[in-house]
Amino acid sequence: MRPIPPHSFDRRVALVVGAGVGGLACAMRLQAAGLAVTLLDRHAAPGGKMRTIPSAAGPVDAGPTVLTLRQVFEDLFDACGTRLADHVTLTRQEVLARHFWPDGGRLDLFDDPDRSAAAIETFAGPAARQAFARFWTDTRALFDAFEGPMLHAADPRLPRLAQAALSQPRLLPMLAPGRSMAADLARRFASEPRLAQLFGRYATYVGGAPAACPALLCLIWEAEARGVWRVSGGMHQLARAMADRLAAMGGRIRLSTRVARIEAGRSGVTGIVLEDGTRLTAPVVVFNGDPRALATGLLGPDVAHLGRVTARVPRSHSARVLSFAARVHGPALAHHNVFFAADPGREFADLAAGHMPADPSVYLCAEDRGTGAPVPRGPERFEIILNAAPLTRADPPPQEAQTCLTRTFRALARFGLSFSPEPGPEALTTPTGFDHLFPGSAGSLYGQSPHGLTASLRRPRARTALRGLYLVGGGAHPGAGVPMATLSARHAAEAIMTDLALT
Repeated sequence: MRPIPPHSFDRRVALVVGAGVGGLACAMRLQAAGLAVTLLDRHAAPGGKMRTIPSAAGPVDAGPTVLTLRQVFEDLFDACGTRLADHVTLTRQEVLARHFWPDGGRLDLFDDPDRSAAAIETFAGPAARQAFARFWTDTRALFDAFEGPMLHAADPRLPRLAQAALSQPRLLPMLAPGRSMAADLARRFASEPRLAQLFGRYATYVGGAPAACPALLCLIWEAEARGVWRVSGGMHQLARAMADRLAAMGGRIRLSTRVARIEAGRSGVTGIVLEDGTRLTAPVVVFNGDPRALATGLLGPDVAHLGRVTARVPRSHSARVLSFAARVHGPALAHHNVFFAADPGREFADLAAGHMPADPSVYLCAEDRGTGAPVPRGPERFEIILNAAPLTRADPPPQEAQTCLTRTFRALARFGLSFSPEPGPEALTTPTGFDHLFPGSAGSLYGQSPHGLTASLRRPRARTALRGLYLVGGGAHPGAGVPMATLSARHAAEAIMTDLALT
């Protein structure tokens, strides 16, 4: 097929491939700016990794569990002429997370710094409280210093980041090459290693290990400390609200539609071809998928030269996710709960070797709690997340699912927690499953590995080397996570509108 000549395009048409949160947000912004947008996704519902699994108690989230950095979404809906609060019901969580250790220790952290400090003093003494206060002060300063030149910059550059670092001289030890999160936290909480383990877990929010992620990423704690919100009905309701707003503005959404390839001519991108052979033409195509899918040829030869580094660099961690409904017995749960492994070093060593941890930390979201209403008397909805290595082989061992179930519920039983009935393999999504759901990802949920001080600077930007093709999502700058993917959409939309104005 011959590409359609560039001059025959309607310059105000855009195609967005992938209805994850990045694709939804970009489509909303472009539609609000006056473009005619068509959003396509291979799945039957919008949301991408913000997905659900059916259960006896209703749809259960099988992806992100809470909303952070709420202002990112306030800004998005404001840009579309409406308010976030008019489309979803959000409940701020007083308890950010409830933490359990095998030695019987339990600690709640709160959205109020004074309450968290008091809880830590009760948990581990006044020295730990002072160490926590210094940690929070430093992470707040880190976040403030890097939010502008890193998160909100479309193309962050090392000189500006260095300038931001120099503006906070006392933070320079955290930015030293080779200083890992684990090392920094071990120094800070030398008298209380459980707190080092707790704050080290934030490395997993971007698919990394504390001993390999730079100490700079301790600022992830500040993103959560600024507020955590439960979305009424589950996180997938946010994706539904975004899709509904796009449709209300006139955007088209085509679900259960597979894109076979992205096509380009001499002047740049020309459109896409669907799996059934249908061709859709446009001068602007936004790809909301793992950039590695382009580099590995999954979107056709015209774009296989893009993002080649993503096919070479290490991948971030994946997860094993259980989504189910059951009655629960045991300790009182908050909305977000963490049951720590006895030996975090062994857990992350297993992951580094590509193995399922023998003794995993377990993240448990009690999806029907944190509402302010009484705990449901019947079955509740739960999501359990365990860290996993990215996919290393095409065919997992046949016993993978049963091994995961056995280790998960054996670990929780040590804390006195049990479920009736226990879910079976049908409730489990593995790295292999994620690779099928999101082609080209190798099962990784967070794109490129975050390990190394400059890892964040190596992520692909919104603009690609192919005119008219743009990237959004967790695999692009500024990185993984629902707010970050939404920020990537703003970067892409601004780049597109600038480029269209220039042409």
